[in-house]
Order: sequence, then structure tokens, then C-alpha cells
Amino acid sequence: MVALSPNAHLGNSLPGTLLAHRLNGVKPSPSMAAKTRVDALRAAGRRIVDFTIGEPDFPTPRHIVEGGVTALLAGQTRYTASNGTPALRQAITDKLRRENSLAYEPGHIAVGNGAKHVIYNAFAATLNEGDEVIVPAPYWVSYPDMVALHGGTPVVVPCSVAEGFKLTPRALEAAIGERTRWLVLNTPNNPTGAVYTRDELAALGAVLEHHPRVWLMTDEIYEHFVYGGATHVSPLNVMPGLADRTLVINGVSKAYAMTGWRIGYGAGPAPLIKAITMLLSQSTSCPGAMSQAAAAIALDGPQHTVAEAAALFETRRDRMVQMLRTLRGFDCAPPDGAFYVFPGVAGLIGRHTPAGQRLCSDVDVALYLLERSGVATIDGTSYGMPGHLRMSFATGVDVIEQGGELLRAAVAELS
Repeated sequence: MVALSPNAHLGNSLPGTLLAHRLNGVKPSPSMAAKTRVDALRAAGRRIVDFTIGEPDFPTPRHIVEGGVTALLAGQTRYTASNGTPALRQAITDKLRRENSLAYEPGHIAVGNGAKHVIYNAFAATLNEGDEVIVPAPYWVSYPDMVALHGGTPVVVPCSVAEGFKLTPRALEAAIGERTRWLVLNTPNNPTGAVYTRDELAALGAVLEHHPRVWLMTDEIYEHFVYGGATHVSPLNVMPGLADRTLVINGVSKAYAMTGWRIGYGAGPAPLIKAITMLLSQSTSCPGAMSQAAAAIALDGPQHTVAEAAALFETRRDRMVQMLRTLRGFDCAPPDGAFYVFPGVAGLIGRHTPAGQRLCSDVDVALYLLERSGVATIDGTSYGMPGHLRMSFATGVDVIEQGGELLRAAVAELS
């Protein structure tokens, strides 16, 4: 028996040249790696307060689950069209008209196994070696690696706290080059919760109008979770002239607590959707039939559970921000959307643990908080913005308060 080291680099873990060179620059998803670590610690008997997970902590609404069960009992257990069932694609077009004032037909919709799957295949369908994709930072962890996996080059544009973690027109213009193929815009944003205003989107659209070869990918998966005076605006609502080079990404995972059902979708020009569908047909064949039936019920059915979830998350947001603002070394502004806070922890960097170890980075801070207090967070470096932590408030207020007390004790022990 040959034992392979679990920590071996992908490029050296198999003999010869079996693995593709493009894997050398790609790492596993940090958020999924954090979940794996939390699960392992819990299995070892540790009590862990988990602020890493990016999914609602409540179950899928009952009427959606019952719809999925009904679909199974009715025999919806077979292959479907690669780009989704007609019923689901119609439900998506109706949703986009009703909630986003976007006019698409079913032929402009591709359904995948989660929104991530559609993004992945969009890059696969459009990127050639050396093509560039502009990714504002902080970014969702998978964007740059998915670009790299398809031979592209992620052009990361830092967006500072002073800018509200948002891309400015000047920064966008400076980042566009001869090989630029896409701008990825995520609003509301993971990990910061930043929400672009109508005026901010219009200003970015004005830049893109001067660069007709640059496409826009707009990830709106957190659209229903906005707080205070913030309002989600679909970028195409203010830059409709870009519709023929825009791919709208969304799904049911967040709004309907359906992460495990794995249904996401893209809406865009027919030639791009056709290319994505071809890739789907050669990879996964189609999404699960039962999951598609449930997703159609989610989109077509009553929406009160979505509003209730948003109100619940706002309460949790307020409590988490309040808690973090009492901790020495944390700097936390309330996010306008999504269900994450992205506090700065520069005040903890440079301090020493009880064992005398110096915390040199946000990665060190995250590891210290996990090992010392049992509170799991994700370092901001993984999101392209060192000096921060991402913490999810998609969990109960009691868990937030418990985590706060544990964090307070761990911070107090730093010198």
C-alpha cells in the first residue's frame, strides 16, 4: 500500500505529469476548508462557535420541501434538459420580471448545480489563455481561482474601507486592459455586505460603455438581504445598454435556505447561454429533477419566508455589530447587506498570545481565536483584504452572544 501525504502539493502528489499545471496556482475554497476544520474539531470533542458558514441556519420552508417530495412521488426522478426544466426556467423568467424588472425569455436562462456552477461554466465558455477578469477585493473566495482554472488572469482591484469596499469608476478604468474579458460585480457583497447604490452602478456603467469588449457578470445571490436604508438594485436596471454583454447570476440557496438543493441560474444573451448549456451537457448532464421542481415552487410560491428571513438577519446583524464594537482591537461597521460582517482586526495584529506567540497577520488572529476560544472565523486574506475577518451572522442571537463572551476572554489574554 502506498501512503500519500494529505498535505502534499497537488502537483507532486501523483507520479509523472498526470495533473494539469493550471492546478498549481489554485487552492481549495477557504470557506469550505474552514467548515472542514470546524467539523474535525467538533468530532474531536471541541466546543466550537462557528461564524464561518455562509448558509442560513433554519430549514428550507416546509411548502418547498413538500413540493420536492411531491415531485419525487410523481416520478420526477429522471434526466431533465441540461439547462433546466421548462417549468423552472419559466419560473426564473417570471421572477426576474416581477422582482428585478428584467425581461428574459426561458431560452436566455441556464440552470446549474448552484450559482457557483454557472459562474464556473461561464468562465469555461469564454476565457482563453491570458484573458483577464477584473475582480474587486474583497471578493468571494472562488472568483479568482475559477478564473485561473480556465487559463485566465484575475486582475484584483483593492477597494478600501474608505471607499466602502466598493469599486470606483477610476479604479475600474485603470484596471481595464487589452485582454480584459469580464468585470465581476457582487452586490450585496460577500464578504463585506457592501451594496452598490444606483448612482454608483451608473458611474461604473459609464466606464463599461467605452469598453464594448468587456462583459459584466453580476452576482446577486444575496439580493433579498439588505438592511436599514439600503436597497438592492440590479445593475442592468441602471445600465440596460449592457444587457447584450451581461450575465446575471442568482439562485435559491440563500433566500430560501436551499443550499443543499444545489440550484443556481444565469440569465444572459442566448449565444452565451447556449455555450454554457453545452458545457453542462458534457459535465453534469443536468441539475437534479427533484431540486428543480422544489426551486420552481420556491420562486412561484409565497414569498413571506424571504421577508421574514431578512428581518431576522437584520436583528442578528445589529447584535453582532454591537458585540464586536465592545471588543478591543476590533473595528466593525454595520454591513448594508448579505449576512456577514467584515471587521478590521489591525488592533490585534502585533500583540502576543499567552504562549508568547506574536500575531503577525489576520491569519494568525483567526487561528488564535479558534484555538484559544473555540470561535471559528475566516481570515480576510482569503478574500483579498488582509487585516480583517469574515464572520457570518446566519446563526442564532444566542450563538452570537456566546461567541462574543468567548472572544472577549481570548482578546483579554493578549498582551
